[in-house]
Amino acid sequence: MNFEKINFKNTAGYELSGRLELPADRHPHSYAVFAHCFTCSKNFSATKNITRAMTSAGFGVLRFDFTGLGDSDGDFADSNFSGNVDDLLAAIDYLKEHYKAPSLLVGHSLGGAAVIYASAKADSIKAVATVGAPSDTKHVRHLFGDQLDAIVENGEATVQLSGRPFKIKEQLLKDLNEQKVTQTLKSLRKPILIMHSPQDQTVGIEHAEKLYHAAVHPKSFVSLDGADHLLMDKKDSKYVGEVIAGWSSRYIDIEEDITLATRHNVVASLNNDSLFTTQMRAGNHYFIADEPTSIGGNDFGPNPYELLSSGLAACTVMTIQMYARRKKWLIENVECHVDYDKQHAIDCENCEESSAKIDTFTREIKITGDLDEKQLQRLLQIADKCPVHKTLHSDTQVVTKLVR
Repeated sequence: MNFEKINFKNTAGYELSGRLELPADRHPHSYAVFAHCFTCSKNFSATKNITRAMTSAGFGVLRFDFTGLGDSDGDFADSNFSGNVDDLLAAIDYLKEHYKAPSLLVGHSLGGAAVIYASAKADSIKAVATVGAPSDTKHVRHLFGDQLDAIVENGEATVQLSGRPFKIKEQLLKDLNEQKVTQTLKSLRKPILIMHSPQDQTVGIEHAEKLYHAAVHPKSFVSLDGADHLLMDKKDSKYVGEVIAGWSSRYIDIEEDITLATRHNVVASLNNDSLFTTQMRAGNHYFIADEPTSIGGNDFGPNPYELLSSGLAACTVMTIQMYARRKKWLIENVECHVDYDKQHAIDCENCEESSAKIDTFTREIKITGDLDEKQLQRLLQIADKCPVHKTLHSDTQVVTKLVR
């Protein structure tokens, strides 16, 4: 996984702190913005797990702190639901200007209600997903408990939320009272996925029912059976991210993966605009080769010499285990660590000359098992007999021809 720390300003001039999660092995096929739950932050565990599951599926996902929360500027006491929607729109504009306009909005809890509002105002958004979202923003008022009257009477009060004190002002209550989530959803003509746990003790499952009935097709519902509202179990939040990624692929434009056809064992394909990021097929297996960013690559995959070293390492452990099984020696595990470099030849006569350097693979083997010293030494000899090792030591030739 790759990421970039970013900062952008909202319409009020506050600088918001964000983190753009990116796939580790490719450029994102699409971008999404994630809205966290009420008083949470971009670094909340469920938020991280959901976005990382989405990046594994090829999305670039921006998660950020709403005004006055986490690392973002501003005073939370002066923020409200409408301000959260404005923050989302600012995040959408930032991606559009600096990367690519996002096509998906995802919101957790009150963030789910916010993405419904924001998606109605953002043309680039093609699909919306909510997780444990309320059908009525006034629902949040119950979190303020016995301080609700004090907020109304005094204009503000300090409320304990998730074990932390927050100053809540009356203007937030008024703003929550004015929002009509289901009404906005009825007029939203965009695909929506509603995810909710039947056991949610914070936002009851009836809210999901109201959202679903208010939405127009195409609409989908997925039950998060057994999950709590904050998705504290990593399996639940990871599942949410995986489902959202799969569901949304039906509604947003995703370029199909390159299918390489060949009559040979291996094929490599590199476009002019891909730097060194090379599409590979070996047998029935697809992967990427690349160069590190230090020399102009994207570092989306191993470089050619790392692939060559990988072949030696893989062949070594396979050969050792195959021999041990034949001898009925129990090896619990065998590891082979390989480095490639150009070094002076052993016992060379002209070691001071750079031309005397040769390609050198340094191999370290770790064997775990109940073996005596004689057996270990024999396995070390066997390692030198692995087919790839022999190939590297033998006279080889590369026959090249141009095909059209």
